[in-house]
Amino acid sequence: MRTKPTLSLIAAAVFTFALTACEGDKANNNKPQATQPTAAAPTTKVPQANTEPAVLPDMTGKGLQSAQDQAQAAGFYNLHSHDALGRGRAQALDRNWKVCGQTPAAGEHPSDVKIDFATVKLEETCPAADYGADEPQASSIMPNFAGKSVKVARQSLDVSTSLTVTDASPEGRMVLMESNWKVCTQEPTAGTKLDGQPVTLTAVKFEESC
Repeated sequence: MRTKPTLSLIAAAVFTFALTACEGDKANNNKPQATQPTAAAPTTKVPQANTEPAVLPDMTGKGLQSAQDQAQAAGFYNLHSHDALGRGRAQALDRNWKVCGQTPAAGEHPSDVKIDFATVKLEETCPAADYGADEPQASSIMPNFAGKSVKVARQSLDVSTSLTVTDASPEGRMVLMESNWKVCTQEPTAGTKLDGQPVTLTAVKFEESC
């Protein structure tokens, strides 16, 4: 007749199974763990300003758009332009303007140098001097606006300045397109310290005499 296993035999079997499982886990823990390769952080190259010398052509007489294209083809990209008549007009459509002069002059220059073209509209004649090169700058001293455009005068004053502009002729016309009008007289006079006082200008159209 078969006998039932005793409690001691059952306990021994359970202990043996637990011990075997622990040893298996310990062996697995002692195995070296595989490491995942770490991707190298991407390096970003900072572009350096190109200061290599290049030869700037003479752009005098060229259309502004063509002058800019040829300057870029020569390696110059820091391009600017201004109104050579000193009227403060923007070269909104480059093909409608032509080059009267340039700074710096034609020749070899660092390719990051600022190129500034003095321009007039195609139907206009280049002036004997570049009147746009010495536009007055905003300051606490009243500039001399005589012969400058009303637009340039306004841009040179503090934005809070109370400015009145009237027609210097007896016609009493409205001064609407300020870049088409030049200053005849001003109050306060040039050299006066500006401290918030109103400014008054009289003006005529550029083709007229004061």
